[in-house]
Amino acid sequence: MYLYELPTTGAISFADFCADHSNDRAYTHRIPEVTQARANLRGALKESKRTDHGEKDFLALVKLIEEYLPHIRAIIDCVAHDETGLKAEPTFSWRTTLTANLFNNSPRLDLPGLHADYSFTLLTYAFALSNLAYSIVISVGPYERDRAITDAERLAKEEKLNVALNFLCRASGIFTYISDTVLPEWDTHRASPPNFHRPPDLSREVTSALAKMSLADAQTLSIRRLLSKSTYDSNITPGPPLPASHSPPALLAKLHIECASLYSSALTLAKTPGSTKGSSGGSSKEVSADVRRYLSNQATLHSALSHKWLGVDAGEKGGTARGGEAVAFMQWAKKELEELKDGAKRVSLGAAGKEQEERWKEKINEELASTNLFLKYYKKMNDTLHFQPVPSQRDLQSRIPGGRIAMPAKPYTPPAPAFGPGSLEYVHRKAEQLEISGDATDEESTPTPAHPADGYSPPTAQPVGNYVGAGAYF
Repeated sequence: MYLYELPTTGAISFADFCADHSNDRAYTHRIPEVTQARANLRGALKESKRTDHGEKDFLALVKLIEEYLPHIRAIIDCVAHDETGLKAEPTFSWRTTLTANLFNNSPRLDLPGLHADYSFTLLTYAFALSNLAYSIVISVGPYERDRAITDAERLAKEEKLNVALNFLCRASGIFTYISDTVLPEWDTHRASPPNFHRPPDLSREVTSALAKMSLADAQTLSIRRLLSKSTYDSNITPGPPLPASHSPPALLAKLHIECASLYSSALTLAKTPGSTKGSSGGSSKEVSADVRRYLSNQATLHSALSHKWLGVDAGEKGGTARGGEAVAFMQWAKKELEELKDGAKRVSLGAAGKEQEERWKEKINEELASTNLFLKYYKKMNDTLHFQPVPSQRDLQSRIPGGRIAMPAKPYTPPAPAFGPGSLEYVHRKAEQLEISGDATDEESTPTPAHPADGYSPPTAQPVGNYVGAGAYF
């Protein structure tokens, strides 16, 4: 999983550029509340920047972002409905964390317009959810390898993985919402300088890439959860034959194929903005090498694991006819894993540091050892029992199935505005105004009955006859 460096932002007061245009000045006291909610978020981001990773409180940060989002949406909607006016176009300062930079730091950019702040807040929201999932996974540890763990403890650990998986699916939905909804709205409503270009962090290609990356990370956790029980059962005797608790190898292969596809697609999208130039100083709009390297390594890893499980499926389920196929897939997987181990692409896991890099290398070594175990077994079986030809890598290409998604992204539904059009408070206030207006209209339209002393007498009812059709005159 990738650990994001969280951005920071500069201070701003909404009272400096917002003017209440509503008839009853209903939002004058609300504007300072928006400033306060954003100041709370800014303080939490600065505190997170100064805190070591193991002590960061991502959950508290997520809650502060969730408190601010209804306020910035309220300001945007009030401006759109002329309930609030802008004295001048606001400029928000944010540090970009995904932009490639020569000095390997996070450049600070001034971004014009309310949609800029809304977009970066949502981006930070998705980052924080991903990092929260990361911290949960780290806290769980390699519980599958613990031979003394009880079933109850193992199930509790799996439940934590489910929580982390849910956070990643939510993050994927937020990235997609930014790409498909918020950024197009920004293009429509912004009044930015003609030479302004958004940073890679807020390009539709990169946010789409991040959505795929989060979904692939979630898929990786799903695979780990599926293998939890069988990994525990194989602690003493790893390798073939598979324990009864093992998930079908063909299913695992399809899940890894989907992972590899998601990471590869994300890598392609992440490279797209690199052909254009930034707005300040001609700096490159390329996504940081850190992100691209992570995507490349993960795509290669899951491609290798898909080949490994296709080989296991051929060896365990294919019988004599697929003995050579099992050997070929295992040789292919071993080749890819050895390329990763040799470090042709320097491993990087974002802000995680050396500890996570060591964890990555340990993962590669474990998978390579497992693959060698299966390869040795299937090769011996084929050489002594099956005697099937070993197909070439080109021949294997046509035998690779399509991928399968384990858990879809969770679509993001933005919260209702804290005030203004679309808020519950706004609906109630309008209803009260209509009720008061209706009561006043009724009073004006109802005549005041005259007093008999004024010489007025009400008309008397005319008698109606008792013949057929009496009173029914046309």
